[in-house]
Amino acid sequence: MSVELSTPLTLPSGVTLANRIAKSALSEALADRAQAPTAELIRLYRRWADSGAGLLITGNVMVDRRALGEPGNVAIEDDRHLDLLGQWAEAATARGAQAWVQLNHPGRQAPRGLNREAVAPSEITVTGAPGVFGKPRALSSAEIKGIIRRFATAARVVVDAGFTGVQIHAAHGYLISQFLSPLTNRRTDEWGGSAENRRRFLLEIVAAVRAEFGPRIPIGVKLNSADFQRGGMTEDESTEVVLALAKKGIDLLEISGGNYESTAFMGASGEGVKASTRAREAYFLDYAERARKAIADSGAELPLMVTGGFRSRLGMAEAVAGDAVDIVGLGRPLIMEPDLPRRLLAGEAGAMLVHPRRLRIKHLEGMGELMWFGVQLRRIGQGKEPDPTRHPLRNLPHYLHTTGLIGRPARRGFTG
Repeated sequence: MSVELSTPLTLPSGVTLANRIAKSALSEALADRAQAPTAELIRLYRRWADSGAGLLITGNVMVDRRALGEPGNVAIEDDRHLDLLGQWAEAATARGAQAWVQLNHPGRQAPRGLNREAVAPSEITVTGAPGVFGKPRALSSAEIKGIIRRFATAARVVVDAGFTGVQIHAAHGYLISQFLSPLTNRRTDEWGGSAENRRRFLLEIVAAVRAEFGPRIPIGVKLNSADFQRGGMTEDESTEVVLALAKKGIDLLEISGGNYESTAFMGASGEGVKASTRAREAYFLDYAERARKAIADSGAELPLMVTGGFRSRLGMAEAVAGDAVDIVGLGRPLIMEPDLPRRLLAGEAGAMLVHPRRLRIKHLEGMGELMWFGVQLRRIGQGKEPDPTRHPLRNLPHYLHTTGLIGRPARRGFTG
């Protein structure tokens, strides 16, 4: 059968996605001071529900309010905000799309200004960001098991609220990724050492989440193809993790790469990206093909999604038609053009039209672009249209004021 962007996809759980375009996770940062969804976040997803994408994946939702990755994270420990979560889920699913919550724990990537302490597999500090992250404390085995339960609890709550699935974030240097990498996991107990022990944390989380609601609810995982650091997780080891996840029966694997020390997943500017990668658009398509072959050789079934770099209808169509991936993920394009998937599927758009305005200051380019998109997200949440003409220099004071990044009190300590 010829696969097109409009072709439905049935996942191993039996759930069917209406098409092959997904809104991938973005850093929305629109929770209130209690880490609950706000009217702005709900309004934003009501807009994306009408985007035409078959799947919407939320941005970071943390499983512990004492461990935040950034200001404005939603955090879920129990059902205290079930009504607001229900409103969020209702908005996201209003047009029939699948809506999954991305569950995460920052581990050592927990900014000092938001958290009293950071925890990790081992006491290894994030490099390259002086003053932002402190030295983490190594988790005890009992605390590790407690975090596994937190993922399961958060998954049950969001499904009770009306979301149709969950994605477990095991990429970008957050806690699960820290356990997977030999660079950040120096443990010698059952949670570290061998590759099998280092992936135990992820697999135990998948099993605990699956136990909450059985096979009827889809579970996705976001995984690094590699850490892109000397001594980190390699593509060979990542492929082993992929095969272990396939055996666990997850429904969708999203492939990404990098972390805060090696930001491959932030490569929007295209600097340092190989010409062959630019030609094919997606940053991790070559690895997806490798993973696809390994899965097929093992006799397993696991749909694949790649996010990062897709900008044209032709590039997306070739990726799914060529069997490299099952789903293409779009993130930042949906900030500036919230109806882009619908227009792509209808043949009314050939590519993303709006591009960010840049500062043209090399060392500030990444942060400037992040804030530019963050302000645009807030505009949609406030019921406004994105403003592609907005100058990047206007964003810094607005971003710091609306996120409360400056002057927030540190939170209570971690107790497991």
